[in-house]
Order: sequence, then structure tokens, then C-alpha cells
Amino acid sequence: MTVTLALVFFRLAPAEEKPNVILIITDDQGYGDVSAHGNPLLKTPNLDQLHAASVRLTNYHVDPTCSPTRSALLSGRYSTKTGVWHTICGRSLMAPEELTIAEILSAAGYQTGMFGKWHLGDAYPTRPQDQGFQSVVYHGGGGVGQTPDYFGNDYFDDTYWRQGQVEKFDGYCTDVWFREAQKFIHQHRQDPFFVYLSTNAPHGPFLVDEKYSAPYVEAGDGPSRFLGMIANIDENVGNLVAYLKEQQLWDNTIFIFTTDNGTAAGDKVFSAGMRGKKGSEYDGGHRVPFFIHWPKGGIEGGKDVDQLTAHIDLRPTLTELCDVLAIDGPVADGTSLVSILKGDQDRLRDRTLFVHSQRILHPEKWRKSAVMTDQWRLVNGEQLFDMRQDPQQSQNVAIEHPEVVGKLRQAYEGWWKSLEPSMERTVHIQIGSDAEPRTRLTAHDWLVQGSTPWHQNMVKSGAMKNGPWAIEVLESGEYEIVISRWPEHLERPIEAKHARLTIQGQELEEMLDPMQSSTRFRVKLQPGKTQLQTYLTGPDDRVRGAYYAYVRQL
Repeated sequence: MTVTLALVFFRLAPAEEKPNVILIITDDQGYGDVSAHGNPLLKTPNLDQLHAASVRLTNYHVDPTCSPTRSALLSGRYSTKTGVWHTICGRSLMAPEELTIAEILSAAGYQTGMFGKWHLGDAYPTRPQDQGFQSVVYHGGGGVGQTPDYFGNDYFDDTYWRQGQVEKFDGYCTDVWFREAQKFIHQHRQDPFFVYLSTNAPHGPFLVDEKYSAPYVEAGDGPSRFLGMIANIDENVGNLVAYLKEQQLWDNTIFIFTTDNGTAAGDKVFSAGMRGKKGSEYDGGHRVPFFIHWPKGGIEGGKDVDQLTAHIDLRPTLTELCDVLAIDGPVADGTSLVSILKGDQDRLRDRTLFVHSQRILHPEKWRKSAVMTDQWRLVNGEQLFDMRQDPQQSQNVAIEHPEVVGKLRQAYEGWWKSLEPSMERTVHIQIGSDAEPRTRLTAHDWLVQGSTPWHQNMVKSGAMKNGPWAIEVLESGEYEIVISRWPEHLERPIEAKHARLTIQGQELEEMLDPMQSSTRFRVKLQPGKTQLQTYLTGPDDRVRGAYYAYVRQL
């Protein structure tokens, strides 16, 4: 595919003038899951203080689920263009040629750190350390306890990855991410830094110390723990802000708080008057909080900006605010928000933006989609809502405004056409790289219609599923492929009597003792893109794929 390149320009500034950047993004926390937005039960005093001091984007939109939002936010491009339109099935892997905020700032001399949830790939070249982050501490997959994560993690005293190596940590997951981020900031407080602090909370399972959930028991068991997880986030935000002020870093730090999609469970308490929740094409699925604060840059004062904005605007906005080095890469779809952050009331009034929630192997036109303007929402190509008169999206006025429907449908057609080249490609996990000598593959990334065994509970139950991994062999040679039903380090029985493996037109098989933990194949491979698929036949003759595979060049 031909990729249009952008040249990001800069004005060299002394290091001490460059602003630091802290970007906090939480998981599944909706617009109404902040007390400053009117939540009648939840208390978020620290986020409320940040809200009061910040410029707030009140019409800010993301994708309706995790991975797509993260790829768009980091790259400045619509998520589908980056290869991401799902959270599993190999469609959550961001293409390595994407240009991220971290790569731009790293090239400009920033120290870059990522802490928490990545969810854009767990193997080379899609890991955070492959996408511009110099220091990383993160869990696997899309949440703690998912198949790519360290087996047995449960939010407390877990094992995560630091620079690609597993490490045991003490404490609650959110506390760990903030603690590691603060250590990174302290280490680099004399340098400009970029911190991407991406919490897995309050994504389910809703696990948190009872002291945080107890104040919300009236909401019910699940919602109370969901709100408790947000209360813990709020506490950590307050501690981080206090630290920045203590270190005299606050005034020259661009501090951003946002979330990745609509609420997962908070709608049972407060929906902020919006229709829909996480996963929805209605505003409740993709309109989320966005607070930005930078005293030295004049971005403060408790002001609302109601112009239509989105995650794709963040890369060009930070590019302008930080004066970064010139660097080639795909053109951002978003626009810099600097002028509206500093008071321009009308620059984006005529803008049209798009969002969809595909969550299937191959995208379908109009599927769970919304075309957005300052006044209108065209949902699924058929329903039209006047957001000025009906922010709850309760009255379909498509019949009354056929000309608006026609105009927005035409805009969508152009947008869809721009996505089509990306829909034809698959992001491949690369093997044979010095950057990752031994590649770990999990069933989370099988290319299949429907679902994969994406969660460890599905591994435990022995889900009878199978699918191939999209692989790119970088160097010719002999490779070892180890396959297992459980993560290799557990050394649990493979529970199969026969194993088969296919790759590059070759088929290898072996009889097994069901009590052995894994089996190894050696195969000669040539450079190029291919698919790897495994088959484990159990004692009952039922066949499933090996949930885990480990590949290295010999």
C-alpha cells in the first residue's frame, strides 16, 4: 500500500523550554463517570480539581472500544487505517509503519515512557518498545487476566513486562502503573519527558480493595466495584499532581486526562444524558472526558470547548505544542487544536468526523457507524439526530431532513473509500528479529471469524477453537516452534495425543503423551508472509488449536 508521508516541522528550543507531556487514559470510564460531570454518587475530588483548572473538550470523541481508540490517539489517524478495528482476532495489532506521538517526541529528544495497558500487540514489531517508547511496564493483551497476560494475574501483586522481560510487582495494578510512571518522571525530571499512563482500570473484572468500593454499595455489587476502581484512579491522579507540584514540574507539564470509550458499568448510576455505552455507535459509546492543563502555555482556567474534536487530533496538537523534530510518516487525519484551546470559537464548526465499531474480521460498510458534525449525528446511515435539540438521540428526524442525510451519507462514502486499502492488509507478527529472538504467540491473535480464546478463563475451560496466526518470516533458516495448551512456564499437561502444525505449505505432526507439557517442531522457513496454524487432538478425538506457541530461529 502506498503511504502518504507527512513532514512534521519544528522550531528548535532549548531543552528547558520544552514542555513535559503526561497523557493519562483510563479504560471503560465514560463521560458521566466523573463527579464534576454531574455524577450523583461517585466522588472524584482530584479529577474535579483538574477539571476546574483545565480546558475541557466537551464534544470530544474516540472509538467505542479499546484498541481502536489507542491506535488512533497515538497515530493521529483513523484506527482502521492503522490496521486496528477489533480488540482480538489479529485486528488489534497496530501497523509498525504508523508514526506515533512517542516516536515523534523521542526523535525530538524526549524521554518516553509507557505504563499500563498497551493492547496494540504483544509481539515484535507491535509492542510499545517497538513504537517509540524507551521505557515500558505493561500487562499483556487488552486487560489483566487476558490470554496474552501473565497467567494468573488478578490485579494484585501481579507479574508484568518491563522492557520485554517478566517482573513481579507488589500492589494493586493501578497503583503500580502510577508508581512506575512517577519513578520514570523522577529519573528524567531534568529532561523533557512524555509519559503515556494507560490504566486497565476500571475495565472488568471489577476488582479493587473494599475501601474504595464500600462508599458505593447502594449502586449494587458490580457498579460499586467499578466506581471504586475509578476512586482509586482519582486518588492516584491526586498523588501524581502533588508530586509534580512538589518537584516544580507542574507549570511546564502538559497534563491530559481522557478515557478510551464510553462507560462499561457506570450507566447504571449516571449516563450524563447520553444514549449508549461502551461499544455503541451512539454518543454514549464514544463521547468521553478530555481535560488538558498547561499553565506555562496558557492552557488553563476552567474553560469548556464545545467544538467537535477527536482522538486523531492529539498527535498534531502535541506536535505543535512541543515543537518537535521533523520526521517522516503517515499523514495525521486529525488537526491541531491549539487555536481552539487558546480561544478560537469557530475554527472547527464545519467539521465532519466519523466513528464505527466493527469488531469483526473484515469490516462491513455502515456497521455500527456514526457521521458527526457540530449539529448532526447520522447513525448507521439511516437515523439522523439533531444534537442541538436532542442530545439524548431519542428522535430520529431523517425523514424531515433528507438533504442532511444525503450530505452525510456522501461524506461517509468518501471516508469509507479512504479506509479500503487498509482493510485489505493484515498486520503480521514478525519472527527472526534480533529485537525479539523468541516470539510468544497466543490464541488472542488468531485470525478467525467470531471470538478467540482471548481470556485466561477460556484457556482454563479448554475452549474448542482454532485459527491461524499471521506471521512474517524475516530471515531464511531453521526455526524451532514450541506449542502448548498452557503457558510454557506452567509445565502443565498438553492434554492431547497428537499434534499437527502447518506453515509455508509444510505440514508436520507428532504423536504425544497427553501428560507432556509441550512439543517441539523444527522447520526450515523462507522470508515472507505466511500463516502458522496448530492442531491438538485430544484423547476424545476433538481438535483445538494450541493456545500458545513460541518461535525462535536456530
